Amino acid sequence: MEYKALRVIISGGGTGGHIFPAVSIANKLKELCPATEILFVGAEGKMEMEKVPAEGYRIVGLPMLGMQRHFSFRNLVNNLSLPFRIWDSVRRAKSIVREFKPDVAVGVGGFASAPLLWAATGMKIPAVIQEQNGFAGLTNKLLGNRVQSICVAYEGMEKFFPAQKIVLSGNPIRAAVSQPATEQVKAEAMEFYGLDPAKKHLFVVGGSLGSGTLNRAMKHWIQDGCPDGEETEVIWQCGKYYKKEIDTFMEKHPEVQGIRHYDFIARMDLAYAAADVVISRSGASTVSELCAMGKASVFVPSPNVAEDHQTHNAMALVRKDAAMLVKDAEALDELLPTALGLARNPERIATLERNARGMALTNAAQVICDEIYKVVESKARV
Repeated sequence: MEYKALRVIISGGGTGGHIFPAVSIANKLKELCPATEILFVGAEGKMEMEKVPAEGYRIVGLPMLGMQRHFSFRNLVNNLSLPFRIWDSVRRAKSIVREFKPDVAVGVGGFASAPLLWAATGMKIPAVIQEQNGFAGLTNKLLGNRVQSICVAYEGMEKFFPAQKIVLSGNPIRAAVSQPATEQVKAEAMEFYGLDPAKKHLFVVGGSLGSGTLNRAMKHWIQDGCPDGEETEVIWQCGKYYKKEIDTFMEKHPEVQGIRHYDFIARMDLAYAAADVVISRSGASTVSELCAMGKASVFVPSPNVAEDHQTHNAMALVRKDAAMLVKDAEALDELLPTALGLARNPERIATLERNARGMALTNAAQVICDEIYKVVESKARV
């Protein structure tokens, strides 16, 4: 395939699970043809307005908000204003499309994706959707009939989208976490985190903001005296939101050894490499990274996400014996015993690692970019 220069709008965001795949797609497009011009469209006030420029790309914001599911006066006001925000966002999106004159629009889900792709497809611009989760988001479901191609990360997505448009691509992930760690990298990880290679290791990762459920489970285990954890060390990403609280808690338990807590993990590749077992939420990007790394994982799906999509993500692996699952409501008592039991079972770890690696789709960015070029070429032939 000839990779000529394109003008591409990439829309969506709201969370890292939307933003990082979008940036990976942009990076691959620039790698295939450096002359390609890319414009991001995000939602005003959301994290993409900061993260995307940090990656070197221009972004324009739309005044878009999603439906707020938790009742409060502020959320009620936001929900009442939603129709006006949608109308204004579509109007601005049409103006952006007319000005930028894209060859193709790419939607990755999130608040801004709907008005931009709605405007673009209405103006006969070919479009591609990238759906990261095992349960399609509302935005992408609404747009499925208007776009030319839908790149998905899981099998069985025909229940959400027209089957003839679906391409199984996987989720774009960072190069540093795209394959299992070598013994050399594992040794580097032990040194980097000051770990004892003779012990078992858990990596508890709650994301950059942290997970209250995972943190409470860790605190509960520590308060109980870390049962069955004598030969175990823990890397614990508690998140910046909880860091002060966890600092204070750990100061009250000076007797606890072998637990290293951080608000943020810069070297995720080394944290994954060090871990015998990973405890994590089951966001789409995280699940894809763990498959690519071939890690034995215990997922605790967040109950606070749309359509319970994290449970669907986790169950895609659980059904193939590629991961374990502990429900959020049961995590306080069951999470650490489950993970520790797994850490002491090398045969079970080997099975989960092998099956997780078998589900990895590590060429996602290339597959998605090929689809982008295909829809552009198809439009040119019409």
